[in-house]
Amino acid sequence: MKNSIYILTAALAVMAVMTSSCGGNSSGTERYMPSDTTGTAVMTFQSPEHNFGKVGSGEKVGCIFTFRNTGDADLVITSATASCGCTVPKYDRKPVPPEGTGTVEVIFDTSGREGLQTKTIVIQSNAENNLVILRIIAEVEKN
Repeated sequence: MKNSIYILTAALAVMAVMTSSCGGNSSGTERYMPSDTTGTAVMTFQSPEHNFGKVGSGEKVGCIFTFRNTGDADLVITSATASCGCTVPKYDRKPVPPEGTGTVEVIFDTSGREGLQTKTIVIQSNAENNLVILRIIAEVEKN
């Protein structure tokens, strides 16, 4: 348990530095509250990583991460923050009911990038696993 707390704290510190230095994005300002506060939401992603493979420099590529609320209370995403301004996450702000599904869309702008790129997106929510880290990977080739 202590190791998990240290890893989580380190990840948050790294994300704070990365977003302040690279223009991280957080989508929207509307806030929804879960309607059921007696249980616990759990965010379960089909896959926390997406590899775009080889893409050309200057392309904008996107993917959709799908998750399920495997808990027994409404799940609400409170923020989605990217490690770099070149990566923009978007998510639905409405509560996801137990056994419901939701998505996080990620757009990556390869302009000015070259070589192997790895970007992270930190999803914060009211779930038991309140911080989830998603990752995108791309091999950006010069055109």
